[in-house]
Amino acid sequence: MSAEPKVSIHPSQTSLAAAVAARLITRLVDVQSDRGTATVVLTGGSIGTAALRAVAESPAHTAVDWSNVHVWWGDERFLAADDPERNAVQARAALLDHVGVDPAKVHEFGASDAFDDEDAAAADYAAQLAAAAEAELDADPGAVQTDPRLPRFDVLLLGVGPDAHIASLFPEMAGIRTKGSTTVGVADAPKPPPKRGSLTLETINTAQEVWLSVSGSDKAGAVGLALAGAGHVQVPAAGARGLRKTLWLIDQDAAQKLPGRLIDHDEEQAG
Repeated sequence: MSAEPKVSIHPSQTSLAAAVAARLITRLVDVQSDRGTATVVLTGGSIGTAALRAVAESPAHTAVDWSNVHVWWGDERFLAADDPERNAVQARAALLDHVGVDPAKVHEFGASDAFDDEDAAAADYAAQLAAAAEAELDADPGAVQTDPRLPRFDVLLLGVGPDAHIASLFPEMAGIRTKGSTTVGVADAPKPPPKRGSLTLETINTAQEVWLSVSGSDKAGAVGLALAGAGHVQVPAAGARGLRKTLWLIDQDAAQKLPGRLIDHDEEQAG
């Protein structure tokens, strides 16, 4: 069962990034208090990277035991491992290189200098996910897994494009229609670079909490359509749902076409 979306609106892109960072720190601390370890799925894009910088800059980030945080990505650009356009490279520069993460717990999509094509890199990521799920079950035989091919995702972060794409799942394309697989290779993304790897929507929707962070008036139409109940094939962001929580964290510019009935006024000033 998935959680219906709640919306939290913030005055600016800067305050939005700070709010995402504060929530993420709090969530990771809470999960570690309960379970000892936590798992986060990161996103790229301007807000995703800004939020990670805000985490690194926050004095509260030291409350997280970063050595016990598993890090995954919702998608990745099929480029060389050190290419500055890769989400993982940006995340390392913004946060991961500064907080003492365990390199063995940072799980990147394969790069173009290690794999023949995007499909091979996506298949390798699926194998990494399956191995992590198996290790998780070995550590706790009583653990309940939503999908035996996947580890538990405590928080999964997403950005949303002006066309309402999430991760590298684009409107009307094969990736958003993919079923039965945990990952998918993307050969013809409509924004550069065309070759990518992505989690599927089915995988995204196994996360305990899904947070969609959106900034800018160019995204307002996508936000409005997604939250008005559009179909996920045409509006991929409409299909993203966490098992426990689905949270849209947006700034005022992105909220211009938001259905008013969905605003949680208690959440509006949160963060």
